[in-house]
Amino acid sequence: MAANPSRPITMLVCLAHPDDETFGMGGTLALYTRRGVKVHLVCGTRGEVGEMTPELMEGFNSIGERRESELRCAAGILGLAGVYFLGYRDSGMPGTPDNQHPNALATQPVDEVAEKVVHYIRWLRPQVMVTHDPIGGYKHPDHIAMHRVGLRAFELAGDPNYHSDLPPFQPNKLYYQTMPKTLLRWAVRLAPLLGMDPHRFGRNKDIDLVTLVAEGDFPTHAHINCRSVGEIRDEATACHTSQLGGAIGRKGPMAFLRRYFGMTETFMRAFPPPEKGLNEKDLFEGVEK
Repeated sequence: MAANPSRPITMLVCLAHPDDETFGMGGTLALYTRRGVKVHLVCGTRGEVGEMTPELMEGFNSIGERRESELRCAAGILGLAGVYFLGYRDSGMPGTPDNQHPNALATQPVDEVAEKVVHYIRWLRPQVMVTHDPIGGYKHPDHIAMHRVGLRAFELAGDPNYHSDLPPFQPNKLYYQTMPKTLLRWAVRLAPLLGMDPHRFGRNKDIDLVTLVAEGDFPTHAHINCRSVGEIRDEATACHTSQLGGAIGRKGPMAFLRRYFGMTETFMRAFPPPEKGLNEKDLFEGVEK
């Protein structure tokens, strides 16, 4: 990829928590940084509600501080050019007391949060922008909030009537990261054999894989083969020690599934509107370099 020196090839990723950049799309981010793309991450929260065992808190003053450290570890391995926090608090899963925190991301007005993201879009001038899908992958309120914020910021950034500290800029493309259906279906089948409940999956037992297979069937417009950077993604995954909970890592049945059925990461294209049957192999396809 040959870049115009005045506008380097750039991707902006807008996500909710530390670990979203690795567990969902770490292969894609590693692949593009190795190709010379400047990949920047805007993160809505520091994951303050993530569970944490006492030994993992040694040397840290808060869960958010620990998880930020894990994110910066992963970002270094993935090769990210920048990490920027919006300063909101993790909202927790639906129906939990954390939903009511006054700084919870999911409770903030979309336009107020989007204003902050517009700044990064206009400053970094990415050709490609990526965020969560409409149900946030597994219905986490913060993921859904960042999806809405990312979409709104994408719309506002190019609007000459929307005033901020920087001139208007419209990225060429917007994508939503989606969960590979093959991986999900295999996880549903194998979970009971491994003593796991596919309706109560994950470290906090708050992910219903069965429902996700049925409801999260978004169209896939881009398939990114990440096999060449699989080991890098695994190294970045290992940074998020507090969130692994034995479900993802270098070893075990779930790691096997991810390695052999999750090496292709999938995306839905939101803009420009995709034509029927679109199957891109590169998120920068059609972007003038």
